[in-house]
Amino acid sequence: MTTITPSASTSSDLTIGRPRSRRARRVSESLIESVLASCGGFSILTTIAILVVLTTETVRFFGQDEVSVGEFLFTGEWNPLLGETKHFGIWPLIWGTMLVTVIAMLLALPLGFLTAIFLSEYAPRRVRSVLKPVLEILAGVPTVVYGFFALTVITPGLMAIGDFNTYNATSAGLAVGIMCLPIVCSMSEDALQAVPRSLRAGAYALGGTKFDATVKVVFPAALSGVIAASLLAIARAVGETMIVALAAGGLARLWSSPTEQTQTMTAYMVQIFLGDVSNHGVEYFSAYAVAATLFVITLSLTIIGHRVRVRFREVYE
Repeated sequence: MTTITPSASTSSDLTIGRPRSRRARRVSESLIESVLASCGGFSILTTIAILVVLTTETVRFFGQDEVSVGEFLFTGEWNPLLGETKHFGIWPLIWGTMLVTVIAMLLALPLGFLTAIFLSEYAPRRVRSVLKPVLEILAGVPTVVYGFFALTVITPGLMAIGDFNTYNATSAGLAVGIMCLPIVCSMSEDALQAVPRSLRAGAYALGGTKFDATVKVVFPAALSGVIAASLLAIARAVGETMIVALAAGGLARLWSSPTEQTQTMTAYMVQIFLGDVSNHGVEYFSAYAVAATLFVITLSLTIIGHRVRVRFREVYE
């Protein structure tokens, strides 16, 4: 019987490298944990600082003699800058924000869902690898560019086919919808791709077509991610600033028409912080009360989105 003894060169080839010492490993892991904890703590401190500033300045706003909490929450006239008698009913600004958001979602949600379904279920791999990055480029376009696009392209087109003002909610809403399209499309497509292939195979085995599998199996299974994408897009539209500041106008009116100009909460804050009013007047502090209202709205959307994701979440093995 012949015994084969490995040579020195063979032994050296099998050696991967010197193992790291336990102390060095503990130090590196502790450093990484400290960095991650610092990032998380910084995020929490930033949120707390925002809440403190909004709460403090909002209390100062309601401490003024010209306004009360009841007028702010339960009246429908917003006129803080013109005339001797100022009115601070928040609902015209909320209406303008909701009007632009609804118009944006009427464009972004259906088009985003259909595009996501096409990319996930029907598009060839080569087409998907090209089309999806092109769509995601839209997310990197500055919002001010969308605002000027609304003024120079969308608004003239609307005025050519109907009785639209130069500044109107429809133009701003369509531009916001185009901006939100990559969010809806990308997140929905990722949710559809996460559905196991076995579910599709089961639908085909039962005699279903590709359309049946997509509509009756894949899309319902990805409903949690689709709803999350929708709520994120809605929150993004509610908080949009530059597009509405450029294209929607600056006249806050309750029940304004989509063909007329309107003003959103973010556009009003831009108007105030441009420096045309004193930073000691009630008009200045009203911007913080509007910002606090917007924060409550977006926080509510986030909480609702979390509950919906938990409610409709599907876990596969």
